[in-house]
Amino acid sequence: MKISLIAHDEKKEAMIQFATSYQHILAKHDLFATGTTGKRIQEATGLKVHRFQSGPLGGDQQIGAKIAENKMDLVIFFRDPLTAQPHEPDISALMRLCDVYQIPLVTNLAGAEVMIRALQAGFFSWRELVREDDK
Repeated sequence: MKISLIAHDEKKEAMIQFATSYQHILAKHDLFATGTTGKRIQEATGLKVHRFQSGPLGGDQQIGAKIAENKMDLVIFFRDPLTAQPHEPDISALMRLCDVYQIPLVTNLAGAEVMIRALQAGFFSWRELVREDDK
């Protein structure tokens, strides 16, 4: 599976803790992240992460493009709902693309816990079929 990991500044530490806790599951998948989040995950876990630009510099849009091309399977996005984000339109567009293309998206730790367990149990194998149909 191709998994995007995104975290707003106030949620980066929670993302690092999540990635560290579930490193054994994430290591079996292709990981993508926005700039700083990806760098911090790599440093903390040693996981290989393809890094896009930081969110405000277009990273959210780069991940959105992968979604539109059917080249992303899951998005884990730790959002900070209490802080205004200068790139809020990009965030909204990313979330809209997940809805349009039926890409599972979670925006907090509780949802991420459920998603990672479902991933471990094989509940997302249907994404492999969707990708095959797109070829």
